[in-house]
Formats: sequence, structure tokens, C-alpha cells
Amino acid sequence: MELSERKRKILAAVVELYIETGEPVGSKALCDNLDFTVSSATVRNEMSELAEMGLLEQPHTSAGRVPCQKGYRVYIDTLMKKRPVTKEEQRYIDSLLLPSAYDPEKLLDGVARALAGMTKYAAVSTKPGGSGADIRAIQFVQTSRRTAMAIIMTSTGTMKSRVFHCDFDLTPDILRVFFRVLNEKLAGLPVATVTPAYIQSLAASLGEMTMLMSDALMAVLDVAQDLMQTEVCLDGEMNLLYHNDLGQSEIRRIMDFLSRPQELSRLLLQQTNGLKVLIGKETHRPELSESSVIVSRYNVAGREAGAIAIIGPTRMNYGKIMSNIEYLSGSVGRMLTELLDME
Repeated sequence: MELSERKRKILAAVVELYIETGEPVGSKALCDNLDFTVSSATVRNEMSELAEMGLLEQPHTSAGRVPCQKGYRVYIDTLMKKRPVTKEEQRYIDSLLLPSAYDPEKLLDGVARALAGMTKYAAVSTKPGGSGADIRAIQFVQTSRRTAMAIIMTSTGTMKSRVFHCDFDLTPDILRVFFRVLNEKLAGLPVATVTPAYIQSLAASLGEMTMLMSDALMAVLDVAQDLMQTEVCLDGEMNLLYHNDLGQSEIRRIMDFLSRPQELSRLLLQQTNGLKVLIGKETHRPELSESSVIVSRYNVAGREAGAIAIIGPTRMNYGKIMSNIEYLSGSVGRMLTELLDME
């Protein structure tokens, strides 16, 4: 969409004034905020043309203009200036993460909590799942005479376990056999490879050892399937109640969507390559048709591993929030990568 320089400046000014005040922007207020001199009549004509292009709308006949979802998209993609995160803000964000920097589970919970507090919107973080991750190692820990714990560690730093029971007494020598055989067969493979069919094929290849290892194999399969489920940390849902831009019916729809973690994680994890802004209908979710989602993927050891995001009304300070989320996701990825290197 080609816009003249004057239209670009007017659209940017309307969006920024509306974000700041929450009130429809009239021609007089706009003239006072432009960096060039132009008459109110000219501004009204330009705003009318921007409305015909689907970038602005007039909520009431006598009111000023507000951005449409399409107007926000043009603003974010071509007009907005991202505000850098200041050193003071970096120190503040880092201080929020530092208490849980050495515990991946607590770190991702803390990220959602910190993001909700910073933005006053609903915040989400997903923990690194098995999708796209490789098996780094499989460990076995004896828990009683006939039970042991199977533990899978992945290339994204995720670790899950399952206790299994055998019909015979376990010994350190038997567990060493489990460790050697399963690491030889599975270490380095994608977690997604460990399916029931794969485990069945593996069991068939073990010959006489199949009976000895059957319980351990089923435990490893259960752990792998757990790893394929993305865990979602959610915080700040109640923040949405305090935004006048969202009606009660819209808030109920958003809350309903947030209560379905697997659908929420699919929306976030299908966004790739860093930072994305989804405005209203771009989410392809009717529950979010009047909302915006800002999502940033974080990397662990050079791989996309999870996502952090906020969900709120379409009227939000995109430039500031995008910068903060981008910095936050970079910090999370760096901390998780350092934890992985320490193992």
C-alpha cells in the first residue's frame, strides 16, 4: 500500500495519540502534534482518505478517528520506531529473572510473572518441549528394590522422568545395561522419533534382552511422549479486567482461550524467526479477534525452543513492549543455554 509522506506522518500521529490517550483523535489535536504545518481542513481530508483505505475509522459521527487493525499493521511494519531497552530497564528485567536463573522450571514461571507485571497484560511462556529437540542422554536411578526412575535429558535442556516397576530385583549392573543399551540406541535421535512403533521395533531387535528391558522401554516411551507435550506458564489474566478497551464479552472469550493450554501453545509456537505481532483476526482465533498478541521465540543452544508472549487489547504501546519482550526472550535463551552447558 503506497502512502504519501504526509499520510504516513498523519497515520503515525493518529496511532500514537490514540495509544497515549485512548480517545478518538480529532484534526485540531492532530495539527498540534504534527512536525509540519498544515490546515485542519487538509488534515480532515487526509484522515478521510485514510479511512477509505481501511486504515482509520470513526467510532461516532461527531468523533475523531481511531486506528483500524489494518492501520495498526501498517504502523508497526513501516512507521513505528522501536524504543530501545534502557540500561536501567535491562538491569530491572535481569533482576526479575536472576532468583530463578539456575532452575529452568522456575525460570519460565518467573518469566510469565515478570512479563505480566511489566506490561499489565496477560503473559504466557512455554517451556522447551520435545518437538524439534534431540535426546541428549538417558539415565536410570534406582528408587527401591524393584523400581527405578528413567530420566531423559534433551538438547533444549528439558528433563523429564518416569518411575517403573520390574518383576525382578534390580541391581547396579542391570541398570548399567539399561543405560548402555538405550543410550547407544536413542542418544542423538529426535525425541519425536520415540513412538510406540519405534519402541516395538527396538524391543524386537534386542532379542533375549527384551523381557529384561520391557518395563524400562515402556518408561522411556512414556517420558518421550510427556516431552512432546508443551507446558504453558500463564500469569496476569486478571490484568485484562482493568482495560476499558476490552468489553466483558471479549474478556470472557480471551479467558476461555487462555484456559486451553495446548491451543495457546500451538498459536505461539507456530510463529517462527524471533518477534511477531498478531493483530486481531491475524491470530485466526475468533476469541482474539479484538486483541493483539506479541510473541517472541527464544533459542536454546542455537535452536528455537519455546516462546514468551503477551495478550492484550489492540491499543497498546507496541514499540516499548516489543523491545522489552525481545530483550526478555534473549535473556531467557541465554540463561537456559548456560544451564545446558553446565550439565
